[in-house]
Amino acid sequence: MTAPVPPAETLRTALAALLDGLPPKRAAQAVDRLIATYRGATPTDTPILRDRADVAAYAAYRMPATFEAVHAALEALAQALPDWTPAGHTDVGGGTGAATWAVTATWPGDREVTVLDWSDPALALGREIAAANPALKDARWQRARIGQDLALPATDLVTVSYVLNELTPADRTALVDTAAASAQTVVIVEAGTPAGYARVIEARDRLIAAGFRVAAPCPHSAACPIVPGEDWCHFSARVSRSSLHRQVKGGSLPYEDEKFSYVAATRLPATPVPARVIRRPQIRKGQVLLDLCEPDEQLARRTVTKRHGDLYKAARDAAWGDGWPPPDRP
Repeated sequence: MTAPVPPAETLRTALAALLDGLPPKRAAQAVDRLIATYRGATPTDTPILRDRADVAAYAAYRMPATFEAVHAALEALAQALPDWTPAGHTDVGGGTGAATWAVTATWPGDREVTVLDWSDPALALGREIAAANPALKDARWQRARIGQDLALPATDLVTVSYVLNELTPADRTALVDTAAASAQTVVIVEAGTPAGYARVIEARDRLIAAGFRVAAPCPHSAACPIVPGEDWCHFSARVSRSSLHRQVKGGSLPYEDEKFSYVAATRLPATPVPARVIRRPQIRKGQVLLDLCEPDEQLARRTVTKRHGDLYKAARDAAWGDGWPPPDRP
């Protein structure tokens, strides 16, 4: 029996097909312009993605990174809720639907899926790409202004990925409150920058105030121990580079690392990890240095040496973003 093709591979194939017939120079120029737009001030009533060429270029460029970041956040959530599978998913500001693909990669199977976005070309292309994923065959793609007047149906899971940066402060607040009122579980992902982390922390605080508990990445639902302005919490997901990536960025490596910040919060009885590795582990001769966010609301550096036996081996295999210690270790 042939093994099913992983969603990530299916998505890469579908995105590569988008660029057929689109001149490489035009695709690169569209991506450059759109990146500049995303980094600037964006009115919440104006779609950034204007036509199919814009959407195709940007989807081929950004969807793999968004997929990997959201998938990493969802896997951390699934670890905290091992017996839960969402029966419904609403992706707010989902554009071409990268988060919906990440959900199907985390929890295979059919569910009710709704993607909301203000860009008709993005929604149309998202629907087209989703035809390659059987789990998304019945997904609804609906145009909606993401802001204070947004209404969301009751559902199990709401994702909001790389959207808060496009909104005014008032619209950000309204969106988080609306998501909290409509879903059991909310996952918010932003760019792994100080500003992105600040937006995530703001959303985290509102979700906790609404009665949610943090399932990931934090091992607690108390205040973040990071001092604002001195550091920020973010993680990294490895992304395979397409030829368009290499053309736009001028690099030769077959991959790049997507930095992101996130919070996954839920009303369900979640079990967060005992601690979270918040920096890339430093492997030295006979020891591993782990920077951890710990359940007593503090940051700590722990040194694991050879005398720790199997735990040392686990520390050498630990990655930035992992829970610590591993589930099968004390």
